[in-house]
Amino acid sequence: MSASNSPSPSPAAKPAKLAAVKGMNDIMPPDSFRWEWLEEKVRRLMGQFAYRNMRTPILEHTALFVRGIGEVTDIVEKEMYSFHDRSDKYGDNDHLSLRPENTAGVVRAAIEHNMLYDGPKRLWYTGPMFRREKPQRGRFRQFHQIGAEALGFAGPDVDAELILLADALWKSIGLTDVRLELNSLGQPAERARHREQLIAHFERHADLLDEDGKRRLHTNPLRILDTKNPAMKPVVESAPQLMDFLGEESLAHFNGLRAILDANGIAYTINPRLVRGLDYYNLTVFEFITDRLGSQGTVCAGGRYDNLIAQVGGKPAPAVGWAIGVERVLELLKEQGAAIPEARPDVYAVVPDAAAAPVVLRTLRQLREAGVSVQMHAASAEGQGSFKSQFKRADASGAAYALVFGADELARGAVTLKPLREQGAEQVERRLDDVPAWAPTLQSPR
Repeated sequence: MSASNSPSPSPAAKPAKLAAVKGMNDIMPPDSFRWEWLEEKVRRLMGQFAYRNMRTPILEHTALFVRGIGEVTDIVEKEMYSFHDRSDKYGDNDHLSLRPENTAGVVRAAIEHNMLYDGPKRLWYTGPMFRREKPQRGRFRQFHQIGAEALGFAGPDVDAELILLADALWKSIGLTDVRLELNSLGQPAERARHREQLIAHFERHADLLDEDGKRRLHTNPLRILDTKNPAMKPVVESAPQLMDFLGEESLAHFNGLRAILDANGIAYTINPRLVRGLDYYNLTVFEFITDRLGSQGTVCAGGRYDNLIAQVGGKPAPAVGWAIGVERVLELLKEQGAAIPEARPDVYAVVPDAAAAPVVLRTLRQLREAGVSVQMHAASAEGQGSFKSQFKRADASGAAYALVFGADELARGAVTLKPLREQGAEQVERRLDDVPAWAPTLQSPR
């Protein structure tokens, strides 16, 4: 067949567009600045309370969560992303899980690195967690938490300290529409006596339980108290209360916490139906709750877990902590119209002629070294752009000033500084050989 008669090659098929996994979201500018703003507030506050940052892997041995969280919890039974790793050369493979929460990982790391050998530790973390559940408002398959954990402290004073830390965070970020609920789960023996009575109560009213309640009746009956099913409200409200089974020491711990909160003017409600979905909690449990986010109303949840360290294989030591849902906090701030600063440079550099780049970049380097945030206009595929188009970009950037590197100014060894946000403010020239002297006047408060 001659070349002229050969068929023309068919066009390559266009690759299918790929999207993120359902319930695992990209965080893009400008929203990402809101995350950075919140994280900076947290970082500063944790330092004031002398909590130190730690970072653990997102992937752990599945056994850690089975042992720590509890085999019959919803998380372990239905929500974890778990898999067998590839076999090594001996045919061995590990069973691994993406972390559904981070308290167990913090405890595992503390044991592995013998962190408590020289005394108790105050720790905090931030990062992604993973649970396979139906994505909905305020609840995603990849979600983010900020957590604080105090390991080795037995008294109610540190329980109170953590609640005061969360309250200080709300004030720092301007979050107002949350309320605090408290309860005590007592100790295992007290909970066991309550569990017997609880099962007996629900067995007498088994016809009123939904399928979830029936499934939990003999494995985790305490979780039935946390049901969101309104049809079960009467049977839950008439159930025996754990508080009635608490001994003298458990009550003293709870009353000690309340006394500290009262002395600090922290309002709270005692909710005898408040339980935690994880097996490792004892004594104090608490939640900060909002009504603005529908059924996903818990913004911060925590409590004491004195048995977890031994449960995971360490030397017995008390512990207490909390975790905050980052997405929910940001959603709540947005819902209540809280003012969050926007990401914007102090200065936008207008560059009419690309040939000025050596002078421009030297000047901007000096400004940045002085702490000034600068966005430089750079050429696109269509060229440098007109003065008018560059000033439009300068205005859209949110910068307080435009720094104009015009040919006339550069010939005089100067640049023009033009205010963009002050009505009636006049533009002025600034010398290029004295940048450190005038740079501080351009820096906005951080």
